[in-house]
Amino acid sequence: MTTTTIDLPSGTIEYATYGLATSPHPPIVFVHGAVVDHRLWEPVATLLAEAGYRCYAPTFPLGAHRIPWGPTADRSPRGAAGLVREFVAALGLSDVALVANDTGGAITQFALDSDPDFVGAVVFTNCDAFDLFPPQPFGLVFALLRQRALLKPLVETMRFRTLRHSILGVGLLLADPDPDLTLSLFEPLRIDARIRDDFIAFLRRIDPAELAEVTPRLSRVDLPVTVVWGTADRCFTSEHGRRLAAVFENSRFVAVPHARTFVSLDQPQTVADAIVAASARI
Repeated sequence: MTTTTIDLPSGTIEYATYGLATSPHPPIVFVHGAVVDHRLWEPVATLLAEAGYRCYAPTFPLGAHRIPWGPTADRSPRGAAGLVREFVAALGLSDVALVANDTGGAITQFALDSDPDFVGAVVFTNCDAFDLFPPQPFGLVFALLRQRALLKPLVETMRFRTLRHSILGVGLLLADPDPDLTLSLFEPLRIDARIRDDFIAFLRRIDPAELAEVTPRLSRVDLPVTVVWGTADRCFTSEHGRRLAAVFENSRFVAVPHARTFVSLDQPQTVADAIVAASARI
């Protein structure tokens, strides 16, 4: 694994790469959600690299980033979707298998709505769709975090493992959270006012009604779609995942028992296997 930065028209981001650049397989690009970085995908990307795949795991400016997005950027879900498309284009990638999770699933849907042909296949893991953007209790949490006076004090409480691993942190998202990883994810928000400003701007642009219009419209997307869903998730239920899969004519649903929202950390081998199968459909 190596990490580097790339300057895109809409911002500068860090990204990690896994596997040989000369891979004969379609490249894999990952899209994470809010207050997560590229490490969400590391177990899956490592397995795929060992199987001969080239993987790209960007850290998008969604709260766990270290390079500020900045006030001149379009700091909205559609703006983040633009970064995804720019990333694929800037690296000259073709026939990409795009893999998304959580808020990244909504961002991917916005990206497909703008240009359904910039990738070759899509894998959705547990994520926002329709008007579930975000699910509870994170609708309440995000409403609090949008308040500039509250964001830093609330993030400071995440230094305590009990609170960090509660339902207000990652308690609903992971079956077995790594305390060192979860602590580090909140560090950019805790120490850098510019990161907090980015995050507040992004949260204020989240509109469930907008995604509720976009998700059904993706029925026009003629791509192989795989929906890989942790069935122990209380935020994004299996019914929600099956409803998302039903939008697409060329879709498959893969149930992942004993996994929650961050299914890539809970059950990396199952997710890697599903990505390999999705890549074969390109």
